Amino acid sequence: MSADVLSDVLSAVRLTGALYFDFDLSSPWVAETPAAREIAATVMPGAQRVIEYHVIARGECWGHAVGQEPFRLREGDLFVLPQGDAHVLSSAPGMRGTPDLSKFARRSTPLPLVYEMGGGGPERARLVCGFLGCDERPFNPLLTALPPVIHLSAGGDDTTTGWLGMLLNIAVKESGSDRAGAENVLARLSELMFVEAIRRYLETLPPAQTGWLAGLRDPVVGQALSALHGEPKEPWTVERLARLVGVSRSVLAERFAEVVGQPPMQYLALWRMQLASRILAEGATVAEVATAVGYESEAAFSRAFKKLVGQAPAAWRKDTLAAGSATP
Repeated sequence: MSADVLSDVLSAVRLTGALYFDFDLSSPWVAETPAAREIAATVMPGAQRVIEYHVIARGECWGHAVGQEPFRLREGDLFVLPQGDAHVLSSAPGMRGTPDLSKFARRSTPLPLVYEMGGGGPERARLVCGFLGCDERPFNPLLTALPPVIHLSAGGDDTTTGWLGMLLNIAVKESGSDRAGAENVLARLSELMFVEAIRRYLETLPPAQTGWLAGLRDPVVGQALSALHGEPKEPWTVERLARLVGVSRSVLAERFAEVVGQPPMQYLALWRMQLASRILAEGATVAEVATAVGYESEAAFSRAFKKLVGQAPAAWRKDTLAAGSATP
């Protein structure tokens, strides 16, 4: 059975979104945000990795990851920081600020939190900003494949630009409304915008690009990934996978390792551990999980899990369930 690999990964790593801030800004202004790991426990409790994004709802501004050159952001643009780098948004290039951690504290009021900032000048902008949480352990191939910054422009008239623009418009309208369920709608929109951002980024990759995302569109590697994700519990071998894809064993092994960065069976073993970790977090027994991810015995699965994850599956389940119960 083939699979939509990107959807499979996004589901397995438990992507969750929250639109967090709505800023009304007047020049001059600057907003500097610390690295996501410094605020993750506050803005997305329980998330292993936090990704930040910003929608330019009105006007223009400048943005950059700290240490990089600033670039112009125009109305309708989407600015995503998949690696959670510290970054700056400002009314003019070259400005720096001091992160205000108090702004990230959750309030009793629904999200997004609304702020007015700036010096009262004539140039105005509106930013809608949010966070996405996901698992990064034991194995999230998507995260390592994404760059520090994704900037998607509102310019252009192709189908994907129109689709993203529609999502952005809905997010902007919902963020300013008091309608029941708005916070939940905004959370789902955050997730949709992120998925669309990945799809747009994938379309821009040069033909010679390597990495997991590039593998999705490779005619050989893409078929292999689809098969592995479609039936992860099957007793796959490189030979069997190569026959399915229609190439020789050596061609598949070489091409898969070249593009993805690891052999196909190693990739499968790691992906099984990601699936196993999710099922363990749902409270399943180790024996049940072993069967679900294709191991013939609980002992064989436990050895593999501890080797690849660094922790026995029972201990992983205990720690994950404890962390979940402690999350507000």
